[in-house]
Amino acid sequence: MFAVVEVGSFQFKVSEGDVISANRIQGKEGDDIVLDKVLLFADGEDIRVGRPYVEGVKVMAKITSHFLDKKVVAFKYRRRKDSATKKGHRQKLTALNIIKIQG
Repeated sequence: MFAVVEVGSFQFKVSEGDVISANRIQGKEGDDIVLDKVLLFADGEDIRVGRPYVEGVKVMAKITSHFLDKKVVAFKYRRRKDSATKKGHRQKLTALNIIKIQG
């Protein structure tokens, strides 16, 4: 059994017991959340595709932790100008543990 869920502007293929890293979600560590934007649900022969979302299917998840992603460095160098710019960015992420898929 698996489902394709939309979290923020990203889509994830999830099964029970999976851990995904999504953009920061409001909530404390240990909180249970419901992901109701399910795009596809598959359970053996039963495959349901939503337009845009599947009715009656919910994915239960638990917020495991909030963390920062690896640093992405943007370096701009201008030759013969004695000029260089270095910027860094770390995306704020939330780890979600998929507990149950109700379909």
